[in-house]
Amino acid sequence: MTWSLSIDPLLPLPAIIALGVIITLVCAYLLFVGMRGALIRSLALALLVLALLNPAVLREDREYLPSTVVVVSDNSKSQQLENRTELTEAAREEIVSQLQALDGIDLRQVSLNDTSMETGDGTRAFSAISNELADVPPERIAGAIVITDGQIHDIPATAEKLGFSAPVHALITGREGEFDRRLKVAKAPRFGLVGSTQVVQLELVEEGSLQPYGNRAEITVRRNGDILSKQFISSGYPAEIAVEIEHGGQNIYEFEVEALEGELTPLNNRALVTIDGVRENLRVLLVSGSPHAGERTWRNLLKSDASVDLVHFTILRPPEKQDGTPINQLSLIAFPTRELFSVKIDEFDLIIFDRYERRGVLPLLYFDNIARYVNDGGAVLIAGGPDYAEVNSIFRTPLGRVLPAAPTGEIFEEPFHANVSELGLRHPVTRDLPGAGQTPPQWSKWFRLVGANVQEGQPIMTALGDKPLLVLSRVGKGRVAALLSDHVWLWARGYEGGGPHVPLLRRLAHWLMKEPDLEEEALRMSLRGSTLITERQTLANLVDPVTLTTPSGKTEQLELTKDNSGHWIASVKAEELGLYSATDGAHTALINVGPPNPREFLEVISTPDKLSGITTQTGGTALRIGGDDGASLSLPNVIAQRASTQYHGSGWIGIKRTDASILNGIDRYPLLIGFLGLALLLGLLSFTWYREGR
Repeated sequence: MTWSLSIDPLLPLPAIIALGVIITLVCAYLLFVGMRGALIRSLALALLVLALLNPAVLREDREYLPSTVVVVSDNSKSQQLENRTELTEAAREEIVSQLQALDGIDLRQVSLNDTSMETGDGTRAFSAISNELADVPPERIAGAIVITDGQIHDIPATAEKLGFSAPVHALITGREGEFDRRLKVAKAPRFGLVGSTQVVQLELVEEGSLQPYGNRAEITVRRNGDILSKQFISSGYPAEIAVEIEHGGQNIYEFEVEALEGELTPLNNRALVTIDGVRENLRVLLVSGSPHAGERTWRNLLKSDASVDLVHFTILRPPEKQDGTPINQLSLIAFPTRELFSVKIDEFDLIIFDRYERRGVLPLLYFDNIARYVNDGGAVLIAGGPDYAEVNSIFRTPLGRVLPAAPTGEIFEEPFHANVSELGLRHPVTRDLPGAGQTPPQWSKWFRLVGANVQEGQPIMTALGDKPLLVLSRVGKGRVAALLSDHVWLWARGYEGGGPHVPLLRRLAHWLMKEPDLEEEALRMSLRGSTLITERQTLANLVDPVTLTTPSGKTEQLELTKDNSGHWIASVKAEELGLYSATDGAHTALINVGPPNPREFLEVISTPDKLSGITTQTGGTALRIGGDDGASLSLPNVIAQRASTQYHGSGWIGIKRTDASILNGIDRYPLLIGFLGLALLLGLLSFTWYREGR
């Protein structure tokens, strides 16, 4: 309870003041002239003025609120080095025990871990303090105690930005004399053309070490997990390393420098750079032979693809067509066979023969050149009609040795649905084609099929039973496809509702041009929120287990399960920031979780220096608790004290005990109102009359 005196005037205060002045003057005059009873009269008048002020005694019923203290345990990755984790936990338990022994303390605890640092912005202790104390009035906050290695990345510039006036103490783990080597990315490009060379600038930093600048260390350069080169760089000086952009999409480059003997950790000896490979437009050569109703289907599709540069030749006048017209009167352009199929053939990513038949336009020597082009990594697509079954078929050239389907000479001209084969249901070119999930497929019929036997490769579409319709094959380093019907244009024209010609033909062309997303045998990794998805694309019915390696080097065996689309998938929680790798022995996939080089590992040497500024401003302190060896716990005592400018001393740290309270009720006891006031006033007046009567 709290007692206090209050005044509640019965008249306006200016009126009481004026009356008091008049009474004071009268009393002074009476005392000055020496009138009998002047003193008693003055006391009676003064009591009258005091009664008008209505003084009273107040008794307040207050409930004092506890003072709130927050203890922050830094369990970030840098705190897991050496024995910092054990030291932090032991210090937390002791500090919590001391605070719980104090009366009137509301204890709150916060643990900083990776889930609070998914953005890679480092250890954000003061953001965590602010969030934890958001529901506590500033006047109730008694302080904060942070157990950390000192590597905090959101330290306020001034104490005013904390939002409360109470001490902040930092208890530093680690040991004196730590040193560490780390690799820093000074400059790196974000994009690069596929096939081009880009320069990454790195810097080798040695902190806490007494060794001079210029120490040489070997650095290993990897791209997507494969070693590219090894070279030497010197500490303290920037080094430029050239890397080649291998493919479109993400190219992950890993730079790892050899460890320094006795250093704190080798985890930050590695730096990651992700460069997005940008393809120059893919070059396609389209050669149209015998005129037919759908000869512009391929042209229209390829011209609509912004990533494709198309060169199109239509053979309108084969050599056997002689009508006597002089050459100089023809407006046709001569077919540049030597330039296309000898000089510049390697500049094309794909060559398409659309109903082309051997009629002497292209000498046999050049077909042999095309076969060599395929073996060296090129791609050829045969879109055949009746020409493919005839005696002049392109199959009956040196190119035939790389084609996947040998014509039988039969041509089937009857209505049929193009069907996705069982193998095609798992192939990226034909998987999930719109309308393929029903029987019959929800697309229009075709009316011509060239009979053929599959020599090698994979029939991913069939018709009229199990007859091959679309066959894909790999030859040497290149790829070949044969589409054994010339009626795909019916889908393009919308006949009977049409069909998915755009996704089918576009996927087919891009598979031939080796788009990574359309590989039929691949291991991929992706991130959905904080869940790491490992996906195996395969045409096989069974897959091998996958070994997942975390950024810290831990390994885990993943058993993949088949989903409805034919993919094999495994999901795990991504609990670390950095580079994850997965392999099944034949394929390897990489993914970086978070920023390429998180701040948490940029600096790992324990230090009280970073926090000493804010702790000093609040009256707290930053001190080491690990002893000389960094392992023996040496903690100060925690005491509660009233408001002060300094909350620490030799062997102790203090928290601010606040006076915050809740008022439950007030009892008021008037002093000069009622019988007590009337008795005092009448007593003085009676005594005055008594004195005058003598």
